[in-house]
Amino acid sequence: MHQLKRITVFLLLFMLSTVSRAQLDSTTPRVRTANGILEGINKSGVKVFEGVPFAAPPVGNLRWKEPQPVVNWEGVRKASKFGPRPMQNNVFGDMNFRSDSMSEDCLYLNIWTPAKTGEEKLPVLVYFYGGGLIAGAGCEPRYAGESMARRGIISITANYRLGIFGFFAYPELTQESPHHSSGNYGYLDQNAALKWVKQNIAAFGGDPGRITIAGESAGSISVSAQMCSPLSKGLIAGAIGSSGSLMGALPSVSLSEGEKNGVGTAGTLGAHSLKELRAIPANKLLSAKGHFAGTVDGYFMPEAPDKIYEKGQQSQVPLLVGWNSQEMTYPYLMKGMKPTLENLTKVVAELFGNKADQVLKLYHAADDASAIQAANHLASDLFIAFSTWKWSDVQARTGGQPVFRYLYCHPRPVMVASLKDKVAGLAGGVQDARNASPVPRDKGAVHSADIEYAMGNLPTNRVYDWQPEDYEISEVFQSYYLNFVKTGDPNGLGLIQWTEVTGRDVAPVLQIDLNTFVKRDPDLEKRYKFLDDFYFSKK
Repeated sequence: MHQLKRITVFLLLFMLSTVSRAQLDSTTPRVRTANGILEGINKSGVKVFEGVPFAAPPVGNLRWKEPQPVVNWEGVRKASKFGPRPMQNNVFGDMNFRSDSMSEDCLYLNIWTPAKTGEEKLPVLVYFYGGGLIAGAGCEPRYAGESMARRGIISITANYRLGIFGFFAYPELTQESPHHSSGNYGYLDQNAALKWVKQNIAAFGGDPGRITIAGESAGSISVSAQMCSPLSKGLIAGAIGSSGSLMGALPSVSLSEGEKNGVGTAGTLGAHSLKELRAIPANKLLSAKGHFAGTVDGYFMPEAPDKIYEKGQQSQVPLLVGWNSQEMTYPYLMKGMKPTLENLTKVVAELFGNKADQVLKLYHAADDASAIQAANHLASDLFIAFSTWKWSDVQARTGGQPVFRYLYCHPRPVMVASLKDKVAGLAGGVQDARNASPVPRDKGAVHSADIEYAMGNLPTNRVYDWQPEDYEISEVFQSYYLNFVKTGDPNGLGLIQWTEVTGRDVAPVLQIDLNTFVKRDPDLEKRYKFLDDFYFSKK
C-alpha cells in the first residue's frame, strides 16, 4: 500500500513537472510557472504568452509602493491577450497599442518563445519600451518578439509604471517605505519583471543565466539604470542601449529634490497628504504637472549614476550601445530663431558661456550654411546622443567587459502613398498635412527610427514605404542584436567585423547603413569629451 502511494505521488509530480515540456509544442501551449499554469497561443511554431502578470496590481494602497508578488492562481490562466497598458496621456504620434484598455493594473509582460520541449535553455531578451518615462507599452508592434523568436531566442516585453504613477517622490512615501525611498516605482517594476523572468523562464525553454536587457530612448535609459542598481546584479548577462542613458538624459534627481517636486505636484492636485493622493482617480492624476524621472533614493539608486559607473560598481556585463545620426534637429536648440551663425552664436553663448567659441569650432560652425548642420549635431548631442556616448565611455573604462558602439545612419523611406495627405510628425508619427508646416526630408536616422530595423519588425509599421534596402539593413542590424544576445558578442558570419571600444583616444564606431563599416571619428570624440568635461567635471 505504501509502495502504491509512493508510485502515485511520483506519477503526480512527474505529470506536474512535464506541463512546461510536453505542452509547449501543442496548439494551445501550456507552461507551469511559480504562480500557476499559463495557456498561450501557437503562431506557426512561436509560442506566445501575452498579459502574463509579474507583480500584483499596483492599485489602491499599492499605488506608489514597490511591486508586490503575484497572487497565485488555480487552474489554467489564459495568456492570449495583452494586459492593460500603463496610465498615460496621448503624447507621441508613433505609438500604436494592441491592448484594449489603459489601467493602473498594468504590470504584465509578454513572451515569445520558439522552444518545443522546455529543455532548450535558449538565450533571453527582455526589452523595455521608450516614451520619455511618460508613455509607451510592451504591446506596441514595433517591439514584438516574434521575429526574434524565429531566429532562436526568447523575446520578452514588460510594462512598467509611467509618469506620476511610476516616478513620484513624496515625503510620506519615503517615510512609509521599508527602504526609506520613493520615486523609482517604474524602475522597480522593471526589476520585478527581471526577477520573475529569472525565476520562471526555464519553463519556457529559456536560460535564466543568459538574460540580456535592451531598450530604446527611455528604455535605453532604463537599461542604464538597471545596470547601476544593486537590485539587478545577477539578473542580467548583457545589455543593449539605443539612444540614451541616465548620465545626461532624464537624469535622476536627489531624493530631497524629488520629494520637494512631489509636494509641489500634490499642491496642484489639491492634495495635502498621501491619503488624499491615493484617493484621487487615476484619470485625474494624468493632469498632474511635475518632473517624473526617478530619484537617487539610496535603495534602487544608491548614489548618482555617473559615480556608480566611475567606481565600477555597475553590473559587469557586455554592452552594445549606440545612437542615431539625426536624433534631433535645430529647432530643439534654436527656440524659434532661424539657424544663422549669428543666432547660433547667441544660443551657444547662453549654454556654454566663455566656452562658446570652442563649441562653435568643435561643431564646425563658420557661416550660415554650416550653422544648420552644426545646430543639428549640437541639438542631437544635447538631447540624447552625448548621454549615450558617456555611458559607453565609462563602461569601457570601468565595466571589465566588452563594449560595442554604433551610430545608426539610415534615413527612413517616404511614407506610403495612401498617406499622401499626411506628413511626418512627432517621434515618427503622422499628422494632417493641412495642420503642419512642410518639413524637409530627413538626412539621417531620426530618434526612434532604429527600432523596427533592429527588432526585425519593419512589416509592423505601415506608415513607411519600406524598400529592399531597408530589409537588407534590418537583416544586418537584427543579426548583430541576435548574436549579442546569444553570445555577448555581436560579430558573426556574413557581418562586418565590429571592433569593441578600448582605451584608445579615438574609439571605433560601427556606422550602420546600407554600407556598414567601422569608423574612428576624431571630431565626434572631441565633441563628446568636451561635453563630458563641461557637464561632469563640475560635479
